[in-house]
Amino acid sequence: MSNGRARKVLQTVAAYLIAAAGLVWVFHDTDWSTVGRSILRLDWRLAALGVLFDVLSYASQGYRWHLLLKPLGEIGPLRTTQAVYSGLFINEILPMRIGEIARAYLISLWMAKDVVAVIPSMAMERLFEGIWLAAGLGVTAMFVPLPRNLVRAGDVFGLVVLALTGAVLYLTLRKKRAETGEVSKRPVRSKLVQRLLSVPGRLEGGFRSIGITRYSTAAFFVSLLLFVFQAFSFWFVMRAYGLRLSFWVGAAVFLIVHFGTALPNAPANIGTYQLFCVLGLTLFGVEKTAAAGFSIVVFVLLTIPLWVIGFFALGQSGLTLAAIKDRLKNLRARA
Repeated sequence: MSNGRARKVLQTVAAYLIAAAGLVWVFHDTDWSTVGRSILRLDWRLAALGVLFDVLSYASQGYRWHLLLKPLGEIGPLRTTQAVYSGLFINEILPMRIGEIARAYLISLWMAKDVVAVIPSMAMERLFEGIWLAAGLGVTAMFVPLPRNLVRAGDVFGLVVLALTGAVLYLTLRKKRAETGEVSKRPVRSKLVQRLLSVPGRLEGGFRSIGITRYSTAAFFVSLLLFVFQAFSFWFVMRAYGLRLSFWVGAAVFLIVHFGTALPNAPANIGTYQLFCVLGLTLFGVEKTAAAGFSIVVFVLLTIPLWVIGFFALGQSGLTLAAIKDRLKNLRARA
């Protein structure tokens, strides 16, 4: 077994072990009869609102990506939303967030562009999300007392986001200087080396092409809409389950779950999602059995529509999951 293959296997095993440990802790000493009664009393009207807002959040993500891809060419928001849902579906069934690479590949295929050209738009998505997450944490802290460790983590996260924002602005403002200087052309013997050396420059060019335009500005504010939809989705399901907590407490727990599941892990974030959901709710005085029951309900309610829409989106892309995996392997081999 090659080193790369062994590392991949170890990462997958570690992801599943973390997921299993999270589930064991969450469901230890859980009163399942109480959970069952709470599920039977579920307010399906509020639950349906939660699902609707969750779907709207991913539609917003698709529209945001449509705006950020403008410098590459024209692609409709329905297509970008289809790619988003296809990637999410793959993330639900495969570990380590492979769906992120898959959705970039789909867009590159539909737009007849190289995958590397698509990456800057996805990086800008993450930067915009980071800015709004840091801002959301600060606003939430004004309405509800947050754990000290979370506030400290938020401060560090905010500094990282600030540094990344500065780096992106530097690349954008550097455009005029880069274009006025004479670029020396050095011959490269190996095509592989030439391709690898060209990647940073192409990524930088992608950032500069996105720049500060009306499209990128609109995408920045659509990112806020995305998080508002997701926070309301989480809160509506919370209310449907019978947890009568304020929107700001719901937003705080949503942020804790979002931070906790940010790193690649098991498919669908199973285990870590429930773990941070329970941790967040118990910080605000919710009894563990109620928190564990809610972690199951919100996970199922918000995951099943994603599976259904994602399965349909991937099916309509004209590619199977196996075909996408094979083409991604070919891309890595060529890189």
